[in-house]
Order: sequence, then C-alpha cells, then structure tokens
Amino acid sequence: MAARDFINFVFLIPAYVFLSIISYLALHYVFHQEVLALVLLLIAIAIVGVDLLKQTITSLIHRNFALDYIAILAISVGLFTSQFLVSAIITLMLSGGNALEKYAMARAKKSLTALTDRIPNQVVVLLDDGSESAVAVESVKASTRILVRKGEVIPLDGVLESAVTQTDESSLTGEPFIIDKFKGDQLRSGTINKGNPIQLKVSKEDSESTYRKIIDMVKKAQEEKTPMIRLANKFSTIFTLITLSIVAVTYLLTHNLSRVLAILVIATPCPLILATPIALIGGMNSAARKRIIVKNLSSIEVLSRVDTLIFDKTGTITLGKPIVEEVVIVNKKFDEAKVYGIAEAIERNSLHPLAKAIVHAARFHGSEKLKATKIEEKIGSGISGVVSGKTYVLSKPKGSFQNQIHLSCNGKLIAKFMLADEIKRDTSLTIRKLEKSGLEMHIFTGDKREATEKVMKQLGIDIHVRTDCSPEDKKTGVKELKSAGKITAMIGDGINDAPALAIADVGMVFSHEEHTAASEAADMVFLGGDLDSVIESMNISKKTISIALQSILFGIGLSIAGMILASFGLIIPIIGAFLQEAIDVAVIINALRTSRA
Repeated sequence: MAARDFINFVFLIPAYVFLSIISYLALHYVFHQEVLALVLLLIAIAIVGVDLLKQTITSLIHRNFALDYIAILAISVGLFTSQFLVSAIITLMLSGGNALEKYAMARAKKSLTALTDRIPNQVVVLLDDGSESAVAVESVKASTRILVRKGEVIPLDGVLESAVTQTDESSLTGEPFIIDKFKGDQLRSGTINKGNPIQLKVSKEDSESTYRKIIDMVKKAQEEKTPMIRLANKFSTIFTLITLSIVAVTYLLTHNLSRVLAILVIATPCPLILATPIALIGGMNSAARKRIIVKNLSSIEVLSRVDTLIFDKTGTITLGKPIVEEVVIVNKKFDEAKVYGIAEAIERNSLHPLAKAIVHAARFHGSEKLKATKIEEKIGSGISGVVSGKTYVLSKPKGSFQNQIHLSCNGKLIAKFMLADEIKRDTSLTIRKLEKSGLEMHIFTGDKREATEKVMKQLGIDIHVRTDCSPEDKKTGVKELKSAGKITAMIGDGINDAPALAIADVGMVFSHEEHTAASEAADMVFLGGDLDSVIESMNISKKTISIALQSILFGIGLSIAGMILASFGLIIPIIGAFLQEAIDVAVIINALRTSRA
C-alpha cells in the first residue's frame, strides 16, 4: 500500500466512528430506530476494540504496563453497564489519537529509491562480433566488457581498457576533484565518467560492486537503528497505577460501577497519545519554514538528546567545490596578472571544475585580457593553447598533487595554481557555538590528513578527526561512538556518508533537493548549505519536546483531578467523556505551539 493510501486508510477509521456516533444520536433520538442505532454503534466500537484488545494481550504477554489497559477497561465497563455511547466516544478518542500517531510513523519510513535508481537498470555490453547489447545490470558477469558513455554513472566495478578518462568520485569519497584514470586502472561503481565513452572490463558482479555494498550497508544500518518509542510511554506505568488505584478504592468503598466508568473515561489516555505526534508534526512544520525537511518525525525527539556530532568535511564544513587558494610564481619573468591572464584565456570555455575555479579567480583578481588560439584539451595531459605566439600548457603534476595545476611553456614550469575546497561562511563561529553547548564533536572525512588539518587550522578549531575514511570506516566510527553510550548525529552531504547517516541516531544531510541519494539515508535534509541549520534544528527539537512534555504532564494533571471528582460522584460518565474531550482540545492547542518554534 502506498504511503498516501495508507494514511488515508488510517484516518478513515476515526471518521467512520465519528459518523457512527452522529448516526446513533439521529436514529435513537430523532427517528427512534434504537436497534439500528445500536448496531451501528457496536460495529464502530468493535472495529477499534478488536485491534485494541490485540495490543493489550501483546503487552500483557511481554509484561509491559501500557496505556491501552485503561482504554480497554473503560470500553468494557461501558458495554457491561449499557453505556454504549460512552464506549463509542472512547473509541473515537483512541482511533483519532492512533491515526495521528500512525501518520507520524508513516512520515518516518525512509526509502532507498534514490540510492538504487542512481545505478542504471541496464548496461551496454560489447559483444565479440563488435555489436552492442543492452542487458540487465544484475545479469552481467565478471570479465564482461561494457560501454560507459560520457556523463553516465559507472554501473559496475571494472578495469579501464580505454586509453584514458576522467572520473568524478565525489559520490564515494566526497572530494570535489576530478581524477585522471589510465588504461589498467580500477574504476568503481557509483562514480561518473567525465571523459569520452570508455570500455570497461567488469571485475565484480552487481552483488559485489562498491556501490551495491554501500546500498546494503545503508539497509543494514536502518535495520539496526533503534525504533521510535512513544514519548508518553515513559509516564504510562505510573499513570496506569494511579488510575487503577483510584478505581479500586472507589469500587471497594461504593460498589458503584457508574463512578468507576466515569473515572476510566476521564483516565482514557488520549492526551498522552495525542501530545507527542501533534507536537512533532508542529515541529516538522516549523523546521520546514526554515528550509529543514524532517523525514523521520521521531528524529526530532532523539535530536533533543544528542550529545555527539560527527561532521563530514567536504560539502559539509566546506562548500565542496575547488577554489584557487594561492598562485606560486616560479618564473619571475611573469607576474600574477600575466599568469592569470594566460590561464583564463586557455581555460575560458572549459567545463572542467578546476578550470572554472581558475577562470573565476582570474576574473576576481583582474587578470590581463588575452586571447588564446589552437586550444586543445587531452584527458590525462591537460589543456594547451597558443597565447601571444607561445604555446602554454595547464596540467596536473604527476603524483599525488591533485590540488595543484601547473602552467608551463616549452616544458618549463611558470607557475603553480594551489587549489583548495572553500570553507563555508560562519563555519568557525557555528562550531564554536556547538562546542560551548557541551557537545562532543568529530570529523570523519575521506580526504587526506594534511588537507584536513589545513582546514582545521584555517578554522582555528581543535576537534577529533579521522581521515582517509571509506563509507564503511565512517559507519564503523559512528557505531563505536554509539557503543560507548553516545547519542549521535551525523552531518554529511554525499552518498559516501549514507551508511553513517543511516546508522547514526540522527542523520542530517545538506542538499539542494529533498530527494537525493544521500537524503534518502538521512532523517533531516537541510535545503541549503548554511551550517547554522544544525543549530536551528537542535533548537527546534528541544523546544518541540519541551512543549510535548508540558502537554503530557498538563493532560495527566487534569485527568487526575477529574478522576478524583468522579470518584466522589460529582461527574457522571457521559459528562466525563465530554470533559476528556475538553482536555484533549487543551492538550492539542498547547502541542500546536511547536509550529511556532
């Protein structure tokens, strides 16, 4: 059943009970069709009562004190004393509360659709006779040769058989740089081919591929996650004992079942059931106005108790796009304006992310306005062009210097463009605010230690850092913190963070859309890049839970006062039912204050 259909079905039950009560009143008091009126009412009571009875039996088997005991007892006493309308009103209150709670839980169900849809369902296989055939990705065997076109996601792990290409591995590593790949290099599923169409020899079948393992990790992590616990259950034992004590004393002293029924009607735990889902839905709406999408409503309650934050670096603390941090002039015959001018002229029309960074920096610094001709871009060799009669080349140096671009002429180095990932605005201030609130903080990143420590130095912060992290490493790190008793929130932005996002007590992701691969593994999605959203979401969660607790305690207080009055015979059952409805309304109004959080 689709989520929308499920929610519609859930709300049909209280709607039917409400209509049954209205029909009963009309048939009984206007048309005097007492039998038909009673049948309609009993059907409505049975629909809710049977399900409630099942829940009560289950809780008894597991020896749990549940709020359902009072409700089933109240309905039973109402039927036994022929107070059918009172029993029906109780079922209306219960079905309405349960519908709201199920709606809240339906919101919490996360889908892996965006994760699985990222990989193509079909792969182009290259046959021995030179022809091509589209086959299902799961049926492709190891050693099969496949074709991956420019811009496509690499569907399976394999060895590159084409001469050269470039790949975007940010989906796995989180790092924003394009990587050169040469014949014989291993390519991983989930990355993107940024070069020309390539031929790949499959080394791992779908079930064993890098990307499939990440999806499986997310699924497993979600299964391991602690399920939502009704906030009101923390108060259920003491409230149930108080209610049963008042009932027992009243019956022993008066033997009056009408008084007992009035007590049970007032004690029906609707305020406790209603308070949390309404408060959470209000908190969700408040967050949405601040461009924070809450996908899992129970995460609002958990976030209010979080004591440990784990950040990804790229795309979370930084913007996830390269900028020119510095230009190192090697040949002193060239000044900075000249170097920028040559580079801008050559890179002007390139779509490469590093080229865009250089062009942007050149225009910002006011470079010389030059013109380049005979521009030629070769994957693995860089880009060249003729400027003022001389041929210049912009290329990455050999080795591990992925954050550098060298400008040379006739094989002689002229300048080095030092690239880095731009740090988000107000990141340092936000992290300091979080530190002052007493939170323990960590950074788990796929980047190298040197680059990470450089960012930490720029921010002026000293927190726990893990570098060179794979998706599995991040997930393991979060599990270790949870095993140590920490309540964790993971903040990331990419699919490489998905397993950690899924297993953390709360997963939070930065995204410009609600439905991306990483956001499907998260509980909250920040539609924008401002790190202050973390503080905003925590403030909303704390205020929401504070109001929910106020509503619960307020409802309990009014119910106990009403029960005491009923025990002295001052409130009859039908008045008790309406009094309970008034308490419900008061609780709802208070809980709705969370929408202004």
